[in-house]
Amino acid sequence: MRPVDDTGAAKRLESGLPLVDIPPPGSRQESAATEVAETPGPGGCWQCPSLPCGSRAEQEAEKKAPCPGLGLFYTLLSAFLFSVGSLFVKKVQDIHAVEISAFRCVFQMLIIIPCLIYRKTGFIGPKGQRIFLLLRGVLGSSAMILLYYAYQSTSLADATVISFSCPVFTSIIACIFLKEKYSPWDAVFTAFTITGVILIVRPPFLFGSEVVETDKDYSVHLKGAFAALVHAVFAAVTLVILRKIGTSVDYMLSIWYYVVAGLTECIIALSILGEWSLPHCGLDRLFLILIGLFGLGGQVFLAKAIQIEKAGLVALMKTMDVVFAFIFQIIFFHDVPSWWTVGGSLCVVASSIGAAVRKWYQSSK
Repeated sequence: MRPVDDTGAAKRLESGLPLVDIPPPGSRQESAATEVAETPGPGGCWQCPSLPCGSRAEQEAEKKAPCPGLGLFYTLLSAFLFSVGSLFVKKVQDIHAVEISAFRCVFQMLIIIPCLIYRKTGFIGPKGQRIFLLLRGVLGSSAMILLYYAYQSTSLADATVISFSCPVFTSIIACIFLKEKYSPWDAVFTAFTITGVILIVRPPFLFGSEVVETDKDYSVHLKGAFAALVHAVFAAVTLVILRKIGTSVDYMLSIWYYVVAGLTECIIALSILGEWSLPHCGLDRLFLILIGLFGLGGQVFLAKAIQIEKAGLVALMKTMDVVFAFIFQIIFFHDVPSWWTVGGSLCVVASSIGAAVRKWYQSSK
């Protein structure tokens, strides 16, 4: 009597079927799974099919991971470019600050229009966000005009330091309108900033009339300091509006509203003041072009820094604006800051550093 296996083999031979054992139903799925497992996936190799090849993974990691400290370098470069731009604004004394702002808006408009066409975002924006975009444009451009006026009216260091009080006003306005938390630490930083601004402005009702008598240009200094302070408030409101808009609007469209509103404001203001005039000196024309270039470069590098670095570290490195302002004021204008300015600067910078370190600590938890 033949075994059962031999009988089956004989029948298969007689019927012309190949002499191959039929695997059980579950074994086909196992072999298919084995073949899939042995097939290298994307980024894999035949030696280690289930994992990406080591060399290729390292290359991809090197491409994705930015160079350590690159974001801080971008922030430092941005601070330097902004400071050089403010230096040129201070150098151009024969042209009104409003006209300088108008030239910058025209320069940026020539760059923004091709970008909007390429990105196909349109020139108006979403229906529900247009009012916020318009407010962002009006307040942001007004802040720019006031800062340029402050650079021309007071010292470079004083205007820069007072403009650094913007984060304090941002936290207060965000607490009122966006219902963001305002902690006791924020109150401490606010007190430091207000103290620093008072030391820089030195109002006569606190420091006596001797300040006005000893400083012949005190009235001009007071106007510049007040312009820098209003710039900080307007810039803070602008930041709150940008937080409100969020990512629902392309950032290029936001800059477009800023440029259009700024140019419109400048044309109206120059028509009323009667200050419109082309620069007579060729060096002033060069300065106007450089103001636009360095301002745009500072914005680009600051945006790139925020993309790859923590916001707290960027804000911390941004305080180098004050250092560059002091250096440029001493080297190019031979104007050594007073001890009042130094003390006020330390208070404002300490407030900015404290706020940045606190945000960094909260984000690292």
